[in-house]
Amino acid sequence: MEDKYSILGRCFGHSSFRGGQEALIDGILAGRDVLGVMPTGGGKSICYQLPALLLPGLTVVISPLISLMKDQVAALEEAGIPAAFVNSSMTSEEFRTACGAVRSGECQILYVAPERLENEGFVAMVGSREVSLIAVDEAHCVSQWGQDFRPSYLRIAGFAASLPRRPVVAAFTATATQRVQEDILRQLALREPLRVITGFDRPNLCFEVLHPKKKLPTLLSLMEQRRGKSGIIYCATRAKVDQVAQALKEAGFPAARYHAGLEDEERRRSQEDFQYDRCPVMVATNAFGMGIDKSNVSFVIHYNMPKDLESYYQEAGRAGRDGEPADCILLFSPGDIYTAKFLISHGREQGEGGPEEASRQEQELRRLEVMIGYCKSVSCLRGYLLKYFGQPHPESCGNCGVCRSERREEDITIPAQMILSCVKRVERRLGYYVGPALILRVLRGSRSQRIVSLGLDQLTTYGLMKDKDRRLVQQYLDCLTDKGYLFIEEEHGTLRPTASADGVLFRGERVQMLTRGASRAGVAEEAPEAAGEERERPRRMSGSGRERGPARRLTPAGQASGGTAALPQEGETLIDALRRKRTQLAQEGQVPAYVIFSNATLADMAHRVPHNLEEFLQVSGVGEVKAGKYGSQFLTVIAEWEMAERKRRLGR
Repeated sequence: MEDKYSILGRCFGHSSFRGGQEALIDGILAGRDVLGVMPTGGGKSICYQLPALLLPGLTVVISPLISLMKDQVAALEEAGIPAAFVNSSMTSEEFRTACGAVRSGECQILYVAPERLENEGFVAMVGSREVSLIAVDEAHCVSQWGQDFRPSYLRIAGFAASLPRRPVVAAFTATATQRVQEDILRQLALREPLRVITGFDRPNLCFEVLHPKKKLPTLLSLMEQRRGKSGIIYCATRAKVDQVAQALKEAGFPAARYHAGLEDEERRRSQEDFQYDRCPVMVATNAFGMGIDKSNVSFVIHYNMPKDLESYYQEAGRAGRDGEPADCILLFSPGDIYTAKFLISHGREQGEGGPEEASRQEQELRRLEVMIGYCKSVSCLRGYLLKYFGQPHPESCGNCGVCRSERREEDITIPAQMILSCVKRVERRLGYYVGPALILRVLRGSRSQRIVSLGLDQLTTYGLMKDKDRRLVQQYLDCLTDKGYLFIEEEHGTLRPTASADGVLFRGERVQMLTRGASRAGVAEEAPEAAGEERERPRRMSGSGRERGPARRLTPAGQASGGTAALPQEGETLIDALRRKRTQLAQEGQVPAYVIFSNATLADMAHRVPHNLEEFLQVSGVGEVKAGKYGSQFLTVIAEWEMAERKRRLGR
């Protein structure tokens, strides 16, 4: 009789559980509801897929996206696990086949979207089977305090209660603050649940924030360093997605695009091209990605700042799911703040309003301030993220843009006195406080019409910092705000001094600012655009505008045309040869490459260099079914590569 350990090895190819997995699996098998908060790539799927193979009856997985269901089911079938999905993309014949598998008991794991729970026929069909487990993926979607609230998730608790026997309910998410966790427990009506929080840290991700003067040249430079790798570029607006995707294509980067303004067919094609590595780069709005299970994404670049830290961490977390090192880079400019505020204030259809809408906007603006703080942070970025989610952390992580750059403390008492004095003198002149952008222009000696008409060019503080870089003056302002000498009044956005400012102006109090040096990303961080420059005025679009084709012809695998050679290529590493074989098999099987084997599995294979099936089964991520299906082909690649290497050495 099989147990959890034998299934872990036979089906999933692992010799041991990762942090938190075994406790959650044991809880489910013991009949307890559970809540698992685990980082993206932390192995949440096994926590419900493995129990499904030991429990009697059916496991229903509530999943947010059609693409995720399709890929999860494909991966399970590759491992020899009977699974199916039901969604609106299926033909009537496919739907009948899936329903037949459910009714007959052939299907053990069924993936459905939460909207499917509205269908009485579907609920009756599922109710005809013994349902042992309901697994809720992306469970934060049930909370109005989360960033991806979906009203259809509120039906899950009623669905569970309506079944002849209420099954175990297991909820999983990667991004949930304490408040969202409590809301998940309440909205899903979890009964005395086992709560396992393994932490939010992703040590393999390197976080970086750049402040470029011009984003597009910086992006192209970053992409050149990552040519041939798979990644996602997030933009705040549809128009920016179209612009960036076109620029990448013109520069020779095969890039797909995805946003809600495109036709369904183009969105479907773009998503499949990315999933199947025909187009390794996706340029998208946040409409793309939730539930994406593509393990070989090696970078996520945010062309614009997201509206909140939860969204950023979830989107950035789509990189490095295979455990390999990956980069999460955010390109920030002051114009991003304007765009985010616009999207927040126009986030609902016209005509909606009332106290609930005002409360929503107030909540989102508070989360936006936290996001802005991340973009301007001169302390550890990983620490900033972990602190927000309530996780203890060291002062320095050693693997983010701040920690890997040179940092030093600088005495900025004199510039601080100039700024604080300017704020007070402007208020004395006008009778009211103004925003930080106007203070900055006064200090740098702007001759704009507004400055002159208000007589601010007559102040003694006018032009005191005309010889200093705009970005540096902005850093001084941010530092004084962070340290509590200045604050931004929320209703009107005006910059005001606090009582502490007098200590710097009149009592000799010193001000220190932490600065950092060169960026790890290898791209110069130039002075940012002035607030208002590079602004992207969001607009509702239909997705019009034809895209030109890529600059070079691509094969279905997304490689330069010419085909896949059967023999090892000159100078090719073993892992490159293994990747070529994986690509070939993925094309033949019409599945994403990572469904065959993940990057981490190929890396372990290249490290172990197995020579027979027994050794092949020792590779992490290789189960019995996959070993039987692909073992001989990968062993042949390894043998041919070793022979080619021996010949190369002898020929020296």
